[in-house]
Amino acid sequence: MPDILSILITAIVALGVGVYIGRVMLQKVYKQQEEAARQKAKNIIREAELDAESIKKDRMLEAKEKFLKMKSEFEEESNKKKNIIIQNENKVKQREQHVAKQMEQTKRRETELDKEKEALDHQMELLKKRKEEVEQQHHEVVAQLEKIAGLTAAEAREQMVEALKSEAQSHASSYVKDIVAQAKLTATKEAKKIVVETIQRTAAEHAIENCVSVFNIESDDIKGKIIGREGRNIRALEAATGVEIIVDDTPEAIIISGFDPVRREIARLSLHRLVADGRIHPARIEEVVTKTRKNIEEEIVEIGERTAIDLGIHGLHPELIKMVGRMRFRSSYGQNLLQHSREVANLCATMAAELGLNVKHAKRAGLLHDIGKVTPDEPELPHAIIGMELAKKYKEHPDICNAIGAHHDEVEMTAMISPLIQACDAISGSRPGARREIMESYIKRLKDLEAAAVSFDGVNQCYAIQAGRELRIMVDADNVTDEKAAQLSFDISQKIEKEMQYPGQIKITVIREMRAISYAK
Repeated sequence: MPDILSILITAIVALGVGVYIGRVMLQKVYKQQEEAARQKAKNIIREAELDAESIKKDRMLEAKEKFLKMKSEFEEESNKKKNIIIQNENKVKQREQHVAKQMEQTKRRETELDKEKEALDHQMELLKKRKEEVEQQHHEVVAQLEKIAGLTAAEAREQMVEALKSEAQSHASSYVKDIVAQAKLTATKEAKKIVVETIQRTAAEHAIENCVSVFNIESDDIKGKIIGREGRNIRALEAATGVEIIVDDTPEAIIISGFDPVRREIARLSLHRLVADGRIHPARIEEVVTKTRKNIEEEIVEIGERTAIDLGIHGLHPELIKMVGRMRFRSSYGQNLLQHSREVANLCATMAAELGLNVKHAKRAGLLHDIGKVTPDEPELPHAIIGMELAKKYKEHPDICNAIGAHHDEVEMTAMISPLIQACDAISGSRPGARREIMESYIKRLKDLEAAAVSFDGVNQCYAIQAGRELRIMVDADNVTDEKAAQLSFDISQKIEKEMQYPGQIKITVIREMRAISYAK
């Protein structure tokens, strides 16, 4: 029994010692783990601080780059606005100078008119005095002649009539020469029949092409969308189409300006699609313009093919067909080039049929005679030579090539149809209303006509009417008799024929009005 107790006590003591040793060892392990955790936490904090420093530096670099980019964009926009302001100021200055110049010219013209009026008044007074003197001298001379010759005034008049017969005969001979020349021009009735019937059988519509197109809008609010923020939309549209878009105070309209009708049409259709869609921004503008340009190119090919089919012309090279289609968007002195070429083709075919020539070659040459005007290269050569080279390049018949090159006498005519092309081109272009002249030369011709008539004695006023094809002249009834009025009309026509160049003929009408005025008191 005592042994068991001692063993039990020993076991209890050993257990206590073990528990104590375990607790000491456990505390040591806890301390090691705590130390490792602290070290790990320090490492994590150190890594976090390093990452934060790196992120901070990256953010600062990004912010700096963004700031520099924004600064560059701001400077670029500022320069653009400054350039726009400078351009607008220059335009305003130019307009002010133009208006000032016009006002100065108007004042100068008013001064000249006042001087001319004073001179005319002075001349009228001199004419009245001269008339009185002439009448007095006339009576004296008649009396002296009757006294010297022993003849009455009637007998002297008969002798004067006989003396003037030779002069009248010279004038009559000039009229005869004119009649003979006109008869030579119309001697062959068959030629006259061919030309007249050809003109009557071929009629085409002619459109006046300008360098400006108008795009109509429903309200002026759309103008702001088209201009865009700081003008970026309108700049993108001008850069994509190559035309100038003018947005001014014109109500419900935008002006499209450019010398190339194809570009103007692309800009007009693109604006129509953008306004209908409602989405107007630079990216969308480029997309729409690209699609529209492709559609226009397809339409040009379609127009060329349809024109060839309508005229019965087959086997044209695809490039020639494209050039024929481009004629639709070109004009010559206001006459649509495609309509002009179609008309020339029909004229040539009719004349060739009447003369027994190759109708197909004549019609083909008539259609292609102006293709040199629509070549994209536009070298510094006459359009007839360019057209001839293009026809040779695309394997057209030599007669057709010669007719194209010779229709303005650039090369010698070697084909039978060449004179036909030249004549039909002149007929189509010179028809009244087909083409328009340059305004300055037109006004100058009218002024020269009036000046030529006013230079004769007895002419009070002169008016050029009917686009310069008729001249109406008011004469002084006291100084110009009925016989002298007829002579004056003839003299003025002769002067115009010798000194001026004009299309067609000019009708000279001299008007003499006699007024008898009295007063009942």
